Amino acid sequence: MNVENDRNWAGNYRYSASEFHAPENVEQIQEQVSRSNRIKVLGTRHSFNGIADSVGILLSLEKLNRVIALDRTHNKVTIEGGIHYGDLCHYLHHNGYALHNLASLPHISVAGACATASHGSGDRSGNLATAVHALEVVKGDGEVIQFSRDQQDGIFDGAVVGLGGLGVITSLTLDVIPDFQMAQYVYDSLPLALLKEHFNDIFSDSYSVSLFTDWKNAMFTQAWIKRIITDETSAEAEAEFFGAKPAAGHRHPVISHTSENCSEQMGIPGPWHERLPHFRMAFTPSSGDELQSEYYVPRQHAYEALCAIDQIREYIWPHLHVSEVRTIAQDNLWMSPCYKQDSAAFHFTWKADWEAVRKVLPILEEQLAPYEARPHWAKLFAMPPERLQSLYEKLPDFQQLLLRCDPEGKFRNEFLDTYIRKK
Repeated sequence: MNVENDRNWAGNYRYSASEFHAPENVEQIQEQVSRSNRIKVLGTRHSFNGIADSVGILLSLEKLNRVIALDRTHNKVTIEGGIHYGDLCHYLHHNGYALHNLASLPHISVAGACATASHGSGDRSGNLATAVHALEVVKGDGEVIQFSRDQQDGIFDGAVVGLGGLGVITSLTLDVIPDFQMAQYVYDSLPLALLKEHFNDIFSDSYSVSLFTDWKNAMFTQAWIKRIITDETSAEAEAEFFGAKPAAGHRHPVISHTSENCSEQMGIPGPWHERLPHFRMAFTPSSGDELQSEYYVPRQHAYEALCAIDQIREYIWPHLHVSEVRTIAQDNLWMSPCYKQDSAAFHFTWKADWEAVRKVLPILEEQLAPYEARPHWAKLFAMPPERLQSLYEKLPDFQQLLLRCDPEGKFRNEFLDTYIRKK
């Protein structure tokens, strides 16, 4: 593989492709796809498994990273497939617009995040893919095809979270909203038991709520609260958050880490794109000495599922940096873990010890099995393919869509063959 680094961002996965190309326009992408037997698009390498790998060619869209158009009449922005959230956010803020949500890290690509249903936090906010209004894809035969929410065939809902299997996403059109200001507050020590009666109150309190824990005990070490600030609202912190006290200073989700790379806290107002992520856009980590897993459960079962995790915390905390709980609104995207269900997401940032994590994941998944937990597509999990497939009622329709866009299987790989495609 003709690249300086043939591993992902975390360093736990080595790509197997024999060639790497960075085309400069759509025509070059069409040519490359047409003459290739196996090909995939590699984004910012933030996937922790082989979902983006190929035994043939890997394409980078790093040179297709522009904003194509801003439609002020219909409140939409059209972007090329290689743009990162950080660059897009600066552009939108400068032009008086915003996105409805952002992930923890602003350095990931928009196309990759949407294709894997990555998310931020918010009771009323769907995952990042729910902002997509249209996308342009180069299919396996090199033809460019359009998917749009305006189409009446229903296929759009299957294409947005495409898991890299439909083709090369060369452009996306996203819904945007008016620019807004936010303030972020951190509170210390929130007992798990409080969620039994107050789960809905806690997670609907603000625009975005994240609870962090190291699972050493039944306690959330920190609550990160992100609120919209207007002329009618105050940025002053409340004296407590369901009994949790305001942090005395800036915090990092991992208690032992310093906070200089985290987004501004202490109730200091700022632009949406500088508060919604947990980490500053100016901080671009070159690599991550960590592993990640994440599971989605129906929101109504969230507290019981957390209690189930608490029962096995002695297996978890020795191998954990931090765990985060967030909520995400339901959507209609076929392969989204939030398909037709308001969800709670349990994120685990593990220490970089795969042998240890590999042993913990089946124990964790067994505890979450009664709640039909769905794993994040781009993170680490141990779930058997048959079990995962049973959790997606639209999987047969998605398999047909894959065959329609890529009948020769150019965009298939070991991950898709294992979990999605019919061989």
